[in-house]
Amino acid sequence: MAEQIEATTLIEAVQLFLAELEPELKGRRAFHAKVAQNALAIVARELAQNPQATEQTLLAGVIGHAAPLDDLRADLCHQLRVGTMGEAAPGLIDALLGVALAKCGVDNPRYSTFKRLAG
Repeated sequence: MAEQIEATTLIEAVQLFLAELEPELKGRRAFHAKVAQNALAIVARELAQNPQATEQTLLAGVIGHAAPLDDLRADLCHQLRVGTMGEAAPGLIDALLGVALAKCGVDNPRYSTFKRLAG
């Protein structure tokens, strides 16, 4: 938790620096500064929202056992590939929608479909 606070503080400091610098920049440098600000905002949201934990919880619920996220993803892919799980599996579609919403909430929370679905 302390590392997260420190990381967030560092991110905010760099964001403030870029915001102060922005009026002085033009053209390509202004564009790159804006890209950097957006990247930092994504990192800050990822630290705050932890979409991987949401994904792990949702996939574990569908698959029926706890495991590291990479293992759950591999297990789900395998089950879908061999046909032991499909769209009719209880909770699968809702879980996948929840995973997509968690990721979109980090990557682009202003996306209109995200706003509508997250409600």
